[in-house]
Amino acid sequence: MNVHHLELFYYVARHGGVSAAARQIPYGIQQPAISAQILQLEDSLGLTLFQRRPFQLSPEGQQLFEHIEPFFNGLAALEQRLRGGAETRLRIAAPEIVQREYLAQLMARMKKRVPRFQFMLMNGRQSEIEAQLLAQEIDLGLALITDKPTVGMNTRELQRLSMVLLVPEKSRIKRAADVLGLDRIDLPLITLGAREALPRVFSEELRARGVDWLPALELGGLDLIARYVAEGFGIGLSLQVPRVTLPPGVRAVVLEEFPSIPFCALWMGRLTPLGESFLEESRALATEVFG
Repeated sequence: MNVHHLELFYYVARHGGVSAAARQIPYGIQQPAISAQILQLEDSLGLTLFQRRPFQLSPEGQQLFEHIEPFFNGLAALEQRLRGGAETRLRIAAPEIVQREYLAQLMARMKKRVPRFQFMLMNGRQSEIEAQLLAQEIDLGLALITDKPTVGMNTRELQRLSMVLLVPEKSRIKRAADVLGLDRIDLPLITLGAREALPRVFSEELRARGVDWLPALELGGLDLIARYVAEGFGIGLSLQVPRVTLPPGVRAVVLEEFPSIPFCALWMGRLTPLGESFLEESRALATEVFG
């Protein structure tokens, strides 16, 4: 018998069905994958382990569950004993700007809260973080959310960021309408690459307003956009990010009527107590930074 199939059967039997098991399994796996692997287990045994609707274990399924339940129930306690106590390690992914501006302080707070706290840090935006979670390469991600998350992905909003236009300090542009209200916008637009979330949301909003404004320059980071605006190459599309200082000669014009972008934590399955502590500290820091 495949041990992974037994683990999935344990969750299905414990929680009374495939859909309930998918919500409780502490890593990313979808209902169809669970069902398919349970069928493989049943095929290998030549038995039906449970009735699907309504859910009920067969006599053979009940016998198997009683045999494997003590083992899987005891894994969490065994892990803690092997680690010498409560869980102290998280694998986290976040975009570069978050790593640079906020994560060091957040990790310092976690060190005070959990003295033996350790972490692994990976880079990524929403799509990359979701892929890392599904592959069980990370425990938590922090990212701007502009696409509907993958089914089964949990999110918790920490803050919302406003879109802004970066303009030269001496520019006559004081509000968004000074640009977007023009019959023809001939100012060069500097954005992130077309596949990035921010310019995509901006473009969708422009289309909804009947405004045409195509990017002239596509750059690799928000800091680069600010630098190119400072050098006089055009108007930049960015986000209002606290603690990020704009270059001299550049100011931000908030796109007040445009949608704000949610910044969220993402994870699969159930959060561990350590994960909950991390989210509590993340929310507290976001409140302090953003007000």
